[in-house]
Amino acid sequence: MLKLILPTLLILVVCFAFLSIKILLKKNGRFPNTHVSSSKAMRDRGIRCVQSQDFEMRHKKGGVAEFKKSDK
Repeated sequence: MLKLILPTLLILVVCFAFLSIKILLKKNGRFPNTHVSSSKAMRDRGIRCVQSQDFEMRHKKGGVAEFKKSDK
């Protein structure tokens, strides 16, 4: 069992190091922001994050009920 766990852990550590090498070596390195709303092309097309749309709907004056009325 130990013969299987040690190589597996070693492979995982090496893979993690390769994935994070740019972040570790670059000054102020960060993971890329892959959120939908951070893409200019998506914003230009009017595509937004579902969570953001849900938040906006919940905080409108009429809420979801007002949205349903205007949908008919």
